[in-house]
Amino acid sequence: MKKILITGGAGFIGSHLCERLLKEGNEVVCLDNYFTGNKRNIVHLLDNPYFELVRHDVCTPYFIEVDEIYNLACPASPIHYQYNPIKTIKTSVMGALNMLGLAKRINARILQASTSEVYGDPIIHPQVESYWGNVNPIGERSCYDEGKRCAETLFMNYNKQNKVDIKIIRIFNTYGPNMHPNDGRVVSNFIVQALKGEDITVAGDGSQTRSFQYIDDLLDGMFKMMTTDKDFIGPVNIGNPNEFTILELANKVIELTCSKSKVKFIPLPSDDPMQRKPDISLAKDKLSWQPKVQLNEGLIKTIEYFDNLLKENC
Repeated sequence: MKKILITGGAGFIGSHLCERLLKEGNEVVCLDNYFTGNKRNIVHLLDNPYFELVRHDVCTPYFIEVDEIYNLACPASPIHYQYNPIKTIKTSVMGALNMLGLAKRINARILQASTSEVYGDPIIHPQVESYWGNVNPIGERSCYDEGKRCAETLFMNYNKQNKVDIKIIRIFNTYGPNMHPNDGRVVSNFIVQALKGEDITVAGDGSQTRSFQYIDDLLDGMFKMMTTDKDFIGPVNIGNPNEFTILELANKVIELTCSKSKVKFIPLPSDDPMQRKPDISLAKDKLSWQPKVQLNEGLIKTIEYFDNLLKENC
């Protein structure tokens, strides 16, 4: 049995991670300040004697003895990370510093949940890990994009200078149950709008592309990364390489929900990437990993979750 700390553990990804790690026989400490995380996501775990929930902000140091750390804490949707951009970049940078300092003191392995947003609006397509990216350092998205880039820098240098046992993954668009219904991300946004019979708001002309990964596939990739040899640190792209336009996604959601919603086009946000698709050759080679859940299957499960959530809140 390992003792594992998960920052951002009450969030979308973190809550699934807590549940999976407990099922595999580990002791889990979930750290969250509930800015975007929700106790509803992990309340069913509270009766488990090997689960501990701590209300804490990673911008403040935290001291504990654990074997592994998953550093997930940071608002990840534009609505949330642009609400307080200074706090967002502090969460990425100070959170990384505090967790790396902890990992150094207790000799724990630590995984950084980085993001495909480090590639910005990419010129190279699909994106490979060696690509440096195309990021606007002073744009509206920069508090998140540059914060995550800085966190990667900190991880790499704590490894080089202090020999901290690190792992870095770059997570591409991920969806599934426990997503926040008002986070503004396309999958949750489109599903909620379709279930309510509202217009599906598509930014621009909908020709921009994304690759959508179901949460279960991401968790498999994270676990495999954490079990690699110490000398393989990443970064590694974890995402589904099947690429769809935003308009294709909107129409697919309308079809699967049997909704009467219509597509409504709205202005494109500033610095919104026009294309996003991971090259997962490295993940296939080093982790023997590739996604299994395709979009239709994952959307059906996610639609069911949001349908139940909306009925509960009626």
